[in-house]
Amino acid sequence: MAESFDPDKAARYIFQAHAGRAEYRNLPPDIAPRNVAEAYAAQAGFARLLEPREGKIAGLKIATTTKIMQQLMGIDHPCGGLIFERRVFRSPAQIRLDDHMHLVFECELAVRIGRALPKPAEPYTAAGVKPAIAAVMPAFELIEDRNADYKDAKALSMIADNCWNAGVVLGAETPFDAAVPLAGVHGSLEIDGRASGEGRTDDPLSWLRNNRHGSGATALGFVCGYVRRSRLGRTAEILQHAAASRHAARKAPA
Repeated sequence: MAESFDPDKAARYIFQAHAGRAEYRNLPPDIAPRNVAEAYAAQAGFARLLEPREGKIAGLKIATTTKIMQQLMGIDHPCGGLIFERRVFRSPAQIRLDDHMHLVFECELAVRIGRALPKPAEPYTAAGVKPAIAAVMPAFELIEDRNADYKDAKALSMIADNCWNAGVVLGAETPFDAAVPLAGVHGSLEIDGRASGEGRTDDPLSWLRNNRHGSGATALGFVCGYVRRSRLGRTAEILQHAAASRHAARKAPA
């Protein structure tokens, strides 16, 4: 008879690995989750261990949105992670690399949820979620991959490890206009005044709302979604961010 999965044992293993600044490894087979539901159960256990230090859960993030990353990790769908209140920074912000092992960041579009979304009888659509959105903002998601080998990393272990989230830097809010689609918003990035990348947004909100594995009717603060083709790595000892909203420009009349 197969031994039952213990999400708290997996969570403790991950928590201790972070505390010891150990490089990322997939969970050992004897404690690793065997399916997505078990992976999120381990993530929830990890969150309980982090909350005394990092504060309550303030938002959600989406990971592995690109087909390349999904193929590397052996899945066919994005994954979701948690963002804690003490890891939410407002632009302009300074993030010390010495506090991390291997910090990277992703350009994101974040939305602030203004009211609770109860668990639906039918899956949410993007249109069904829009009335709950209060504001939209540019963001950088901070990712601590602990020098992971992406070709070897497995999705279930990454989910249990909170999809490697290390926080988020939020730019200025713009009131949400339901007439402006969240998907396809153009964004560009400059470093020291020089163009460094550009991309267009995905719209992950309905996916996250439908896949939070027991999140119920809780109204979380915000959701971050990836801006395609805009990933950057380490650029300086201290990363500085001053974001400008592209959503407002998209709304403006020609």
